[in-house]
Amino acid sequence: MNEVAYIRKEKQTFEIDYPLAEVWAAIPDVLNSLQWTTEQMDDAAHHAEVKTKPGFMSYGSTLTIEGIVVDEKKCRITVEGATPVTTITALADFGRTSDRVQLFFETLARRMNGVKKS
Repeated sequence: MNEVAYIRKEKQTFEIDYPLAEVWAAIPDVLNSLQWTTEQMDDAAHHAEVKTKPGFMSYGSTLTIEGIVVDEKKCRITVEGATPVTTITALADFGRTSDRVQLFFETLARRMNGVKKS
């Protein structure tokens, strides 16, 4: 990747009305349904490194997912995405990192809404 001009970054945090254990247990299913690759998953620290699939004329993104407990029935999930961008792919990639972070949260929400609350 010697053509990389810069990295596009995006970070989003959402508070979710489910216990962290339930949300964290759903994340592997979410990643699998998106066909994204888990590079590292630390269940004890609630930290994951994920690679997304590349798109047409764009590189894949690297996502860092972190979860923290807000209280016993609520958690906070933060996803930070970074995508290498070259001068050639910059136009095709505009907003791709943000789209991938948003796609993760949308898929997680659908997954959690299909799971009964405890």
